[in-house]
This record gives sequence, C-alpha cells and structure tokens, in this order.
Amino acid sequence: MHIKHIYTPLFACFLTACLTGCSKDFLDTKIDTQQTQETINSNYGSLVSFANAPYNYLRNEFTIMDNNLFAAVSDEAVQTSPSASVRQFNNGSWNANDNPDNYYGSYYSGIRAANYFIEISGNYRSFLALNRDTISDAGKVNYKNDTLNMGWYRAEAHILRALYYFELSKRYGGVPLVTKTLDISENTLLPKASYDEIINFIVSEVDTYKDSMQVNWRTSSFTSNEGRLTKGAALALKGRALLFAASPLHNTTGDVAKWQKAASALNDLIVFAQGPGGYGLHSDYRNYFLQTNILTSNETIFAIRYRADNNLEKNNYPISTPGGMSGITPTQDLVSDYEYTGTPDPENPYANRDPRLGFSIVTNNSTWNGRTIDESTGATDDMRKPNASRTGYYLKKFLNDNLNLVQNQTVTHHWPVFRYGEVLLEYAEAMNEAYSPDNNNGYALTATQALNMVRSRAGVAMPPVTVAGQEAFRLAIKHERRIELAFENYRFWDLLRWKDAATVLNRPVNGVLVTKNGSGQFVYAPFAVENRIFDASRMYFYPFPQTEVIKSKGALEQNPGW
Repeated sequence: MHIKHIYTPLFACFLTACLTGCSKDFLDTKIDTQQTQETINSNYGSLVSFANAPYNYLRNEFTIMDNNLFAAVSDEAVQTSPSASVRQFNNGSWNANDNPDNYYGSYYSGIRAANYFIEISGNYRSFLALNRDTISDAGKVNYKNDTLNMGWYRAEAHILRALYYFELSKRYGGVPLVTKTLDISENTLLPKASYDEIINFIVSEVDTYKDSMQVNWRTSSFTSNEGRLTKGAALALKGRALLFAASPLHNTTGDVAKWQKAASALNDLIVFAQGPGGYGLHSDYRNYFLQTNILTSNETIFAIRYRADNNLEKNNYPISTPGGMSGITPTQDLVSDYEYTGTPDPENPYANRDPRLGFSIVTNNSTWNGRTIDESTGATDDMRKPNASRTGYYLKKFLNDNLNLVQNQTVTHHWPVFRYGEVLLEYAEAMNEAYSPDNNNGYALTATQALNMVRSRAGVAMPPVTVAGQEAFRLAIKHERRIELAFENYRFWDLLRWKDAATVLNRPVNGVLVTKNGSGQFVYAPFAVENRIFDASRMYFYPFPQTEVIKSKGALEQNPGW
C-alpha cells in the first residue's frame, strides 16, 4: 500500500479528534511498541500511525479543569458549581494523592510515543522503498513525497517531545528525562533531572531540528498537512521555555544572561515572523477566537484543532440562557484592570473601557445572545437565582454568539497554543529585563515597540505605553498579559513564574452585586466572593503523584513540602 493513500484519513482523524476520535490501536502506544519490525514492514500505514501518535497527547485546553478553562484556578474567574474540582486549588486542599491537574502520566505517554517513533523510523528512507515502485516517474514522485513527510514527522516528534517536557517542567520543575523507550522496570526507577537540564534539552531539540521543520504548510506544496507543527512552533517553544527559565521562580539570582537568551530566541522568532513565517496580528480581536478564524489567521503559529461541539457554550452561557450552566465567571478583580479610555461614567462602569473588556466578558446591561443582561433583583439574570453568576459577569471569549443549545447546534472551537500577539508580549518582557524598555540591542524591536504593537492592533487601538524605566515597564507588561491573554490559560503560570502567586492567590476574589435604585438605575456594589489559599512553601511546584514516588522506590524525590 502506498503511504500517501492512507495518510489523509489517518491525519484527518487526528486533526479533528486528536484526543478521542481515532481507533484504539491508533492511540494506544503500549500496543504500538509491542509491534515487531516484520509487522511494521507489512504495512506502510503503521509508520504513519506511529508518527501521528505523539500528537494525541496534546491536551484539550478547553476542558483542562472541570471540563472547562483553567481560569478559575487563578484570580481571573470563579467556578459556579459548588462541587467543582477547582475548589481544591482555591482552598489549598490539593495534594500528591489528589491533584485535579494530574496529567503527569499522559505527558509521559506522549514522550514514550515520540521516543518509539523516533527509534523505529531511523531508516525510513530504506523502509519506504520496500516492496514499492521507485523507478517510474510517478513512483519517484510518490517516494519523494513520502520521505519528505517522514522527515518532517521525525522532526515534529522531537519538538512534541520537547513540548511535553516543557509542560511537565512548568508544573513540577525538574522531572525524569527519558529519551528512549523503556521497559516497565526501567520506567519506575528514574530520578529527576534538574530544571535547567530539562530547559537545556528543550533548547537543544529545537536548535537541532528547527531547520528540518516545514516553514509554512499553508504556502507549501503540502497544504493538506496544515495543522502539523512548523518551524515557527519550534521557535515559539524555545522562546517560551527560555522566558520561563529566566523568570524569578527559576532565576533566583536574577541572572541577566538568562533574560538575554530569551530575548535572543524570541527575536529569532520575530525575524522569522516578518519573513517566511508570515505571522502578524489579527485585525479583529473578538473574532480571532471564534470558529475557524484561529486556523486561517496569520496570528496563529500553532493551534490544536477539534471537532464541532457546543460544550464550551453549554458550560459557560448564563443559566438563564436555555442550556447554559454559567460555568466560569470572570472576577471584578480582572474587570477592574481593564483601562478607561475616557471619562468614567458612574452609571455605567463598563463604558469607555479597553475594548477587550467587551470582547472577552459579558457585563450587566450589555447585549448578549439577542437580549440585554439584567442581573438585578427579580430580573431574568438575577444573581440570586441558583447557579447564576457568582461574580456578576459571564465569559464571552471563545464563546460563539446565539448558539441554539436546545437544538444542540454545534460549532468548531480551536485552541491557539502559540500566537503572535503573545510572542510579542514575551519578547517585550525579555527585552525589558535584558536591555531596558527602549534599547533594541540591534534586534527587530524594542520592548516598548513590541508591547505597543499589541495594544494598537486594529479594533483595540489602546494608547501607547510611555512609562520610563525597567520596573515601571515590568508592571505594564504584567498588566498587558493579564488583559490580552485573559482566559487563555496563562494567568496562573504567569503568577507562579513571577513569584506573585503568594500575594495574588492568597487574597479573596471579588465580584459585583447588581441592584437598582429607586430611579431604576443600576447600582454596582463590589463584594468578596470567596477566599483563596496559596501555600508559598510548596505550591510553586506541583507534587509528583504519590503513586509515582512509591513505584520509584525512592529514585523520584518528592517536591519540597508535599
């Protein structure tokens, strides 16, 4: 069988349902690694399925916590359901035996799948020539295309493996570094490598394989491969990993050289974006996050694709909208951070604000799904109703308007793992710490220029930041990430890496109680919704699952405090 003939359906299966849709054999790397070389040789499709297998462990960020976004773990939002797992993070009761964000084994399954494919595909050129026509003109073309694809797949496997190590290091710090397929006995007796060793491994993988990646599937002769990793994604991973490594949590001595490495890596990505990568800022912030816009926009560097559904809308539409469950509701703390663009209106605190407020959050007295939201006493969206918003706000970002949940209408939702707007903010942060706000060090942009590109994008048009000095600009960066990246599952990790979590996550989160006065005008009264607890002595790093520590017989040392 010609490999190109089976590639399309297998990869389409991955793209549309990479977590749930393909056959068990396709997903089960334990079964895969028990295949013999003879079995592999009998079916070209086997090698493609092994190539696709590492992609299956990309997590669904839309369902990462309580079948929803990660926002309620931080000060961005509050979960409506009183029995939600996120409560363990909020009240500090999570531990090594019960961690709602325990995907430790899943990431290592992805690493194992990548290791196995890398090992079995080393002689892919010879393998792909077995029992096939490589002499005729058509045969030569088919063979060339298949070897090109397999070469890209091998590079992608290295980058996927590095991505999974980044996700592990983000949570646990240093972790066991496994670069080959291990048997069960070896798998349980592994000590952890240091955090710096993991970051160095990620950087080495990117440096070694970035030039073996496709530059841009959309402009290549292999457009059907769009959705797979590219060189831009590899560069983005390197930049993000080095940014985390330079941040105060991991850079305890304030080593400026670490910030310089991050700035250099992110500059490489920006130069690439301005050239063959072709990345830029989307012209419509609200619409960028809806349906297929993420896939077609030049802002997207790498996105995870999913089948059409309505889970996000079901889980987050207001309870008064038929089919809605309220879900994660934004906090007053976040809303208060959206800047005013004009004179504040005491009767409408949401007027004259950064446009991203209205693009991301449903506020009282705004129009949503064809009606005006009214959360005052006795109104349709009365906050006192069971399962109504606990904060006075609802989520809008990523949610499609007017979806008919009663008729089970569905739409596509796709997740931007790397997007250019976030890269510009990473670059601005690294450049500020390495060289100050307005020194470009001979690079593409200054920190100030990069930050203001994000703020001045079409449809947002916020005034430029003009603060002077590294410390003031650092605060501006933190503010801009909070606003631009709201609900994109960055906030919790930013608070950790900045070492701000001990302050921010140790105080109550707030909402606003909506009432009306005798004249029928809305009155907004801030109030504390719930307390939050963050134990700085241990919670900056996750505990390793206690079962893994026990299985290791002491080889895997538990993180401090757990």
